[in-house]
Amino acid sequence: MNWQSAEVISNLDKIILNEGYGCSAEITVGDTVPTITSMAEKGEPDIAPEAWVDLLPDVVKKGTDEGRIVKVGSPLPDGGVQGWWIPKYLADAHPDIKTIGDALKHPELFPDPEDPSKGAIYNGPQGWGGTVVTAQFYKAFEAEKAGFTLVDTGSAAGLDGSIAKAYERKEGWVGYYWAPTALLGKYEMVKLEYGVEANPDEWKRCNTVADCTDPKPNAWPIDTIVTLVAKPFSEKAGPEVMDYLGKRSWSNHTLGQLMSWMTDNQASGEDGAKHFLEENKDVWKTWVTPEAAEKIERSL
Repeated sequence: MNWQSAEVISNLDKIILNEGYGCSAEITVGDTVPTITSMAEKGEPDIAPEAWVDLLPDVVKKGTDEGRIVKVGSPLPDGGVQGWWIPKYLADAHPDIKTIGDALKHPELFPDPEDPSKGAIYNGPQGWGGTVVTAQFYKAFEAEKAGFTLVDTGSAAGLDGSIAKAYERKEGWVGYYWAPTALLGKYEMVKLEYGVEANPDEWKRCNTVADCTDPKPNAWPIDTIVTLVAKPFSEKAGPEVMDYLGKRSWSNHTLGQLMSWMTDNQASGEDGAKHFLEENKDVWKTWVTPEAAEKIERSL
């Protein structure tokens, strides 16, 4: 897939399969919808290492029901995590702030740069799903009544820049972000809890619909991320390869730190994969057979 975490994990799979198991693997660049649809309908490509399956639940269900694709473990068991975050230094200084509601009691801790008498909640750019949900949460949790403004950061760079600036000055910040990301690998942030039970029907009805006027407080669902394998490949790959794909996983924190290193070093997915293999032998050796581990180590 064409984003940083998926790029590094596919390069990691390529090196491990080729060097450790004698495969002849190559990478083809895809994106969520076309890749998963193609696997479910045609059984190709062979592997989607980081598939965000909640984006296409019906396609994935049909593909698995009809025996064209199989889910094999998860590269990111923490899942894709979206929500409102605050810097760790602020969470440490104010241990009473655990939920969105707790943060909204303290506009003075999150001053709006335009009007310091108010608090600011930073949102993503227009066009993102997370931006819509944050605007709906702003209404649902009555943030305006609590003395907060909703700040449009204008772009991904604007959103990142607002966090970096707050961190470097050790100032208050609250707003939308997601993990795993390079930025959260660099700046340690704490996700606020919601203080309410998740309501999937309400989520679909209003929390994700921009022009819905009466959103209710809700919990942001965690996105499920799995490795998808085409059925024909699963049958010819052999148990050792399938065992590797089932075991291969890392935490959002580990991946975030790796992506932060890649960003700082302008590293490609292949560079990132090699760096991970050199620096984290205790992690990846548990995913592979001892014979494969020896071969991979020699290749480094």
